[in-house]
Amino acid sequence: MSDVLTITDLGISFSTDAGAVRAVDGVSLRVAPGEVLAIVGESGSGKTVTAKTILGLLPETATASGVVLLSSKDGSSEHDILSIGKRKLRQVRGTDVSMVFQEPSTALNPVYTVGWQIAEGIRAHGEFSRKEAKAKAIEILGRVGIPDPETRVNYFPHQFSGGQKQRVVIAMALVLDPGLIVADEPTTALDVTVQAEILDLLRRCRDEFGTAIVLITHNMGVVADLADRVAVMYQGKVVEEADAQTLFSSPQNDYTKRLLAAVPHVGQGIAHAAVRAEAREPAWLELPPVVVADNLTIEYPGRFGRTGFTAVDGVSFVIRPGEVLGLVGESGSGKTTTGRAIAGLTRVTGGSLTVLGHEMHGFREREFKKLRSDIGFVFQDPASSFNPLLTIAECVAEPLVVHGRAGNPAGARTRVNELLEAVQLPRAYGDRYPHELSGGQRQRASLARALALEPSLLIADEPTSALDVSVQARVLELFAELQEEFGFAALFISHDLAVVDILADRIAVLYKGKLVEEGTGAEVLGAPKDPYTQRLLASLPVPDPAEQADRREKLRRLRAAG
Repeated sequence: MSDVLTITDLGISFSTDAGAVRAVDGVSLRVAPGEVLAIVGESGSGKTVTAKTILGLLPETATASGVVLLSSKDGSSEHDILSIGKRKLRQVRGTDVSMVFQEPSTALNPVYTVGWQIAEGIRAHGEFSRKEAKAKAIEILGRVGIPDPETRVNYFPHQFSGGQKQRVVIAMALVLDPGLIVADEPTTALDVTVQAEILDLLRRCRDEFGTAIVLITHNMGVVADLADRVAVMYQGKVVEEADAQTLFSSPQNDYTKRLLAAVPHVGQGIAHAAVRAEAREPAWLELPPVVVADNLTIEYPGRFGRTGFTAVDGVSFVIRPGEVLGLVGESGSGKTTTGRAIAGLTRVTGGSLTVLGHEMHGFREREFKKLRSDIGFVFQDPASSFNPLLTIAECVAEPLVVHGRAGNPAGARTRVNELLEAVQLPRAYGDRYPHELSGGQRQRASLARALALEPSLLIADEPTSALDVSVQARVLELFAELQEEFGFAALFISHDLAVVDILADRIAVLYKGKLVEEGTGAEVLGAPKDPYTQRLLASLPVPDPAEQADRREKLRRLRAAG
């Protein structure tokens, strides 16, 4: 059969006030039936723009040239997406090509049940009764692994976990049996165990449905796990294209080599931790700890007569001055709840939690307020944690103004400039607004704001999860440099074991609110004792197709063993 998708010399420009911006420049790609093509590259390389072109989803400000030839699954018809009308385009979407969007929470309508949303797509493309459409919705939910689909077809999106919502979005894409699925960062916001399940599901889509997949991602481990061929994009051009095995074993382009070198690996942190340990004073262990958790319990009360939910259950750990503790675990394990309790944002309901010498169980805000300036917080998504109406300089100056270190943002500008330079941002960026910075630049500005008051404790909650590998590598290097320069203790929360391994002196593993394992990176990641830690480690995709196939088999055996 001929290719499902053929892109020839695609060029896309966007009209702006400053003139035309060339986003995609002369891209040519092809996808065979049942093949997985991964398009990789850093933010701004043109990956998502190319993907949206396949479905005709470009905004009106875009001008496209070239050919995007899409064939039906049975090969009976083909269309040039750039030249067909809107009516024909609506017929093609869903039946010939579907899209799995990056964030399922925004792709699903919160006011309709998932069954209604799946059935809506079915009825838009054929004469189906409500009963028939619902039956197809139930069938497809079952096929993508949603438990009890007959009941859950009537659930609303908020009643599903993040991984289940992604399965629902994949079900919506598959229900009309298209020949091609475009998956845009389908695993970015998911923890490693759920990510492994979604990758298994996409592999089943290819094998059972015979669906070709265009995978847009910045995670090279995901590429090694799933892709047959890989196209590397940089500044709107395809700089290298090869089968997955060849690309990972012998990359040719310098940019591809840099991209692969930026991927963190488990085991990299052993040398870093040893250097940090040698630099400490002999009396370091005798210094009073910054954080002491002793049988820490945090329970959320039930509503309307229901029993409460224990988010953190009898957890004990210590963070010493200048030490980085990595807190890992899947979604719902209690990581963020623990971090928020240390910052005084969530109430402790049992046990003891001492932060900077202050007991947090039953604390009073008036007493704790004076200690808040010693605690910095780096949020997961800097885009939503910054006020969009304030400039970056005003955002960074906010802690200084709130705690009385400066009368107004203008008075704090000298200190703000020093902070921006410390996080390797030009001081001129202080006059920009958050939306004018890239994701990596916003995260650096978030670090600057967290360090504004020179805290002795920094809490970083998933600060690199949404960044592509090259930007993530620079932010991690910066975090390590700043930690060495300022000497703050840190709680680094993440679901990425390789990232935590690079930064942390010790790693604590949480599972369902309990601490199941704690130790150095060499102990926890080199020789994990708890079965959950072993599964977590096996779930982490690595940028090597052959090794990843072995790890996938190991994970299958661990799951089978329970």
